[in-house]
Amino acid sequence: MESTESSYMSSPEAPRRRSSPPPPKSPGSDSAEKSTYVRFLVSNAAAGSVIGKGGATITDFQSQSGARIQLSRNHEFFPGTTDRIIMISGTINEIVKAVDLVLAKLLSELHSEEIEEVEPRTKLRLVVPNSSCGGIIGKGGSTIKSFIEESQAGIKISPQDNNYFGLNDRLVTVTGSLDEQMRAVDLIVSKLSEDSHYAQSMNAPFSYPATYNAMSYGPPNGTGGKFQNAKEDRSNSVTIGVADEHIGLVLGRGGRTIMEISQGSGAKIKISDRGDFMSGTTDRKVTITGSQRAIHAAESMIMQKVSYASERAMD
Repeated sequence: MESTESSYMSSPEAPRRRSSPPPPKSPGSDSAEKSTYVRFLVSNAAAGSVIGKGGATITDFQSQSGARIQLSRNHEFFPGTTDRIIMISGTINEIVKAVDLVLAKLLSELHSEEIEEVEPRTKLRLVVPNSSCGGIIGKGGSTIKSFIEESQAGIKISPQDNNYFGLNDRLVTVTGSLDEQMRAVDLIVSKLSEDSHYAQSMNAPFSYPATYNAMSYGPPNGTGGKFQNAKEDRSNSVTIGVADEHIGLVLGRGGRTIMEISQGSGAKIKISDRGDFMSGTTDRKVTITGSQRAIHAAESMIMQKVSYASERAMD
């Protein structure tokens, strides 16, 4: 996934250089008090930052915002990705506050080792039922165009993915600075809250059956299913190259990210020393050891971090 990481400091002593959060849209009082929800994706490696030690961070965010924050379980990913789903429920204002806290925390983690004068443009992927996407698009695309104009964020809705039978959700990708994303989230959630069908699905399970993900993680020979053969269980080793300037993102502060990727995938990961490059390149060697399934998961998480950094460099 393009990283959804974005940022608030839970610590008031070290605020980010950003303007104050956008004011709520202030819809009619009935709408503002109505309970609704929003779902979005977060990388498996970054989910730990949202939860915090012993659940401290997520508890603090719930207390500050008044919203309820839930995550799909470890390895319960959105189909076709290695991303977990966060669901935030409450009134519109509570949801907007909670999303701001979560995204801001993730952005601060991602850029903890960088000094940024200008706030980066990141991508946030919202999960929206197919039946509710029409309301966001509007007649002839009028609604989504007005949201883009008002928020200054990029907003794109994915086509329905027919590769996963029974998947009725689509991804709404919001691109921009944190402030721009938050204005777009406010507009989108306010619009969705007016849709009675959307409200009805709030209590539906927000994780997906593991079978949806089998296509992503099945053994490469296509034989697979629940039972892996003996060869699949044995440890294998794969070495990939990661640009030297991106190694910091893979490692994380104090090695935290690489530890989370290792725990999340079940693979062992070793990064070569400075100056020890893949032959003929300036890419550091990243050696991943484990079952084919664990290697595949770890490689996906690592490349996700790297591709996100490359995207930012091209912006």
